[in-house]
Amino acid sequence: MNGKMMLYLIGQIMRLEAILMLFPALCAAICREDLIPFLIPIVLLALAGTLLTLRSPQKRDFSAREGFLTVGLSWIILSLFGALPLFLCGKGLSFIDCFFEIVSGFTTTGATILGGVPQTIISSFPKGILFWRSFTHWIGGMGVLVFVLAILPRSDMRNTKLMYLMRAEVPGPKVDKIVSKLTHTARILYGLYIALTALEVMLLLCGGMSVYDSLVHAFGTAGTGGFSVKDAGIGEYGSAYFDWVIGVFMVLFGINFNLYYLILCGHIGKALRSEELWWYLGIIGASVAAITVNIVHMYTSLPEAIRASFFQVASIITTTGYSTVDFNAWPTFAKTVLVTLMFIGACAGSTGGGIKVGRVILLVKNGIREIRYSMHPRSIISVRSDGKKVDHEIIRGTTSFMIIYLLIFIFSVLFVAALDGFDPVTCFTSVAACLNNIGPGLGMVGPAGTFAPFSALSKLLLSFDMLAGRLEIFPILMLFSPSAWRKR
Repeated sequence: MNGKMMLYLIGQIMRLEAILMLFPALCAAICREDLIPFLIPIVLLALAGTLLTLRSPQKRDFSAREGFLTVGLSWIILSLFGALPLFLCGKGLSFIDCFFEIVSGFTTTGATILGGVPQTIISSFPKGILFWRSFTHWIGGMGVLVFVLAILPRSDMRNTKLMYLMRAEVPGPKVDKIVSKLTHTARILYGLYIALTALEVMLLLCGGMSVYDSLVHAFGTAGTGGFSVKDAGIGEYGSAYFDWVIGVFMVLFGINFNLYYLILCGHIGKALRSEELWWYLGIIGASVAAITVNIVHMYTSLPEAIRASFFQVASIITTTGYSTVDFNAWPTFAKTVLVTLMFIGACAGSTGGGIKVGRVILLVKNGIREIRYSMHPRSIISVRSDGKKVDHEIIRGTTSFMIIYLLIFIFSVLFVAALDGFDPVTCFTSVAACLNNIGPGLGMVGPAGTFAPFSALSKLLLSFDMLAGRLEIFPILMLFSPSAWRKR
């Protein structure tokens, strides 16, 4: 195992986090708030990162196993140091609560412990802290390691070795390079990410939202995270314009970023032939129509019902977690549709969470293939996607992912139920919201609730679920496997 190379990369990431933490520190300075909560972790990260990167490793061999371990460790370290500003801000939060909140931020989940008691209502926190809380969504949305790849010198690692890092962090059943050089691919992805974020900020500003609010809500939308600086979320603005702008951008950030690159290159037809894209848009359209019919009697007009339905469907399927209404009060059918969308999630290669539409397509097609094969055992039937035969390894990987996903889900629900004894809806949807990186669930963790009542052990387990969901399970599970740490 090349431990020196792993530590070198982790050191790079720690230095990057120190730099990124300067932005909320600047926000705090502008608002004339206490800078100590940011200065302490910035100094610690800079020192530790510099020590780990003083000497560049001579041996640069990097296996898939080491890539997964590096990604898993990096995200935990980022969250531990990222929790320090919240812990040091003087609100009396326990470190476990702060860790849960920042893991929720980096993993773009949006589950929160804030608001559980009067002294922790969101609006009572310093603006610099809330900026950092939302900024973690934007950092984690595209992936920290992807950013490191974008700025890594071309000679630092070979292209094939860099792929191990990207594969461990980018969501989806498979990871494709946009161009031949992986560092160029990472730069293109982040370029698109920044451009879309900037466009949303401008549109929100045009609607009259303040610069600060526009930035933090664009961070939450881009990363499909859902942290808001308003106690009542996006609904507090009471603006149809903001609902539609944020709703549309949630859908846009849930689309595979490779398709945007194809469109920019003039290959619009190729992008529009994406099977996953049409499944994704079809699921959104069908869900909006079904929920609108179910809730229209609760609203004064059909357009208002459509707006509420579209926003919540876009928020849940992209795993953003923003809310404009308390959908916990909607009819059972509408809530059941939303819970189903929690598991489906957004497209592969997007900033969204969940199982991913691409995996759902493969599972459905493979199920149909097995039924047809059972009726015609001698026939040769292949699974095809976008007109191409899907490699058996991808189908095997998708099936393995689903089995482990379900085992983690079942164990987590049982653990939370045994430990905290909450009602079944709360236990079930709290795990679903965390493992699928959504944020709000139903019951006690609905849009108007928080995760504050959960015990410390449950919060640690749910933090594990959030990390496992964001990193597609395997990089986090590998950390607990003794065989993964053995020398080759």
